[in-house]
Amino acid sequence: MPTPHAEPAARRTAHAEPAARRTVSFLGDAPLWTRNDALVAVGAAALDLIGFTLSSQDAQGFVPVTGCLLMTVSGLALLARRRAPVLTFVAVLALGLVVHLSWPVGQGLNASMIVVLYSVVRARSAAVYVPAVLASAVLPLAVRAPWSQGSLLKLAGNGAAVLFVIAAGLVMNRWQQEVETHRRLLAERAVADERRRIAREMHDIVAHHVTTMQLMAGGARANLDRNPEIARDALVTLEGLGRTALHEMRQLLDVLRAEGETREASTAPQPGIADLDRIVAESCAAGLPTEFDVRGAPRRLPEGMQLTVFRVVQEALTNARKHAGSGARARVCLTYGDHETTVDVRDDGEGTAGGSVPVPGSGYGLIGMRERVALHGGSLWTGRSEGQGYRVTARLPLPKEEGALR
Repeated sequence: MPTPHAEPAARRTAHAEPAARRTVSFLGDAPLWTRNDALVAVGAAALDLIGFTLSSQDAQGFVPVTGCLLMTVSGLALLARRRAPVLTFVAVLALGLVVHLSWPVGQGLNASMIVVLYSVVRARSAAVYVPAVLASAVLPLAVRAPWSQGSLLKLAGNGAAVLFVIAAGLVMNRWQQEVETHRRLLAERAVADERRRIAREMHDIVAHHVTTMQLMAGGARANLDRNPEIARDALVTLEGLGRTALHEMRQLLDVLRAEGETREASTAPQPGIADLDRIVAESCAAGLPTEFDVRGAPRRLPEGMQLTVFRVVQEALTNARKHAGSGARARVCLTYGDHETTVDVRDDGEGTAGGSVPVPGSGYGLIGMRERVALHGGSLWTGRSEGQGYRVTARLPLPKEEGALR
């Protein structure tokens, strides 16, 4: 009975923390800014300082220290753009207007204004970011009266810049929504896959053990008066099967514990090819004489593939005991080929011929077998044998790195 040692994908995603968001926190566990925010703020402040220095030197012949300080503060204000994008925009706009009123510098959008506008577009609706972009494009020009033809050209340049910022923000918002939707779908698919896996395991445990226990109990009851020794052996086997079923059910329920509850990983080995002898012996004890044959050189298979072989044989023999009828015999053949491992289970019963008896493997057992085999890139065939009875054949391709046992 396999017990997953890793959390489902949805839970892993919820617990993961991107490296870019690991920052120094000044308010408990909530960071004021991220490392990327700091890099953006420093970069924007540096660009604005360079632009202000060149513009001031060209227009006045010197660089105002106060203006440099204001440009630096404007850039560093971007550290708060994720938490308070609108307030950060107001601060950057106000500092920019002070600079434009005090010194004859360029009236286009600086780096800090472009970054904070992008943050407002990303975080707020059109009712908020449209007035913000209009104010950023017009106010730096409005404070420098009178207007001229050059002012109109600068207004056109500012308008093109803010349109580009809006487009970039909207495209990024759309992309982020698609990413979140895709991530949610992957999480839901992971949960659904886990539920199907648990359902397969539950079906295998209940269908095999309970069916065998039912047959053993019926045999013990039939021989209780005529042959008590046979009845006693059947009851001993029945007790062992019940203990095994209870153990496997307990392992499965451990997987379903509530989130956050401590769970130790199970150290019990998964059923595999080495357990096929036990399954065949249980089938014989339950009243279905079964032969087991191994062909080819045994190979060391992955645990998952061994579990698939075990479950296919278990389910096929369980169906044979239920549907093959009295007097039937079964045969299990495990073949190691050069490129694949084949397991073939067939019976010679007549139970599937009558219309009143359901076809073996037509329900959840067949679905579970197909899903298990498909996980390893194999194929499953079920149907009537050449003569009479029913046959289940699974072909599993061998991994290239696996070699024969020495």
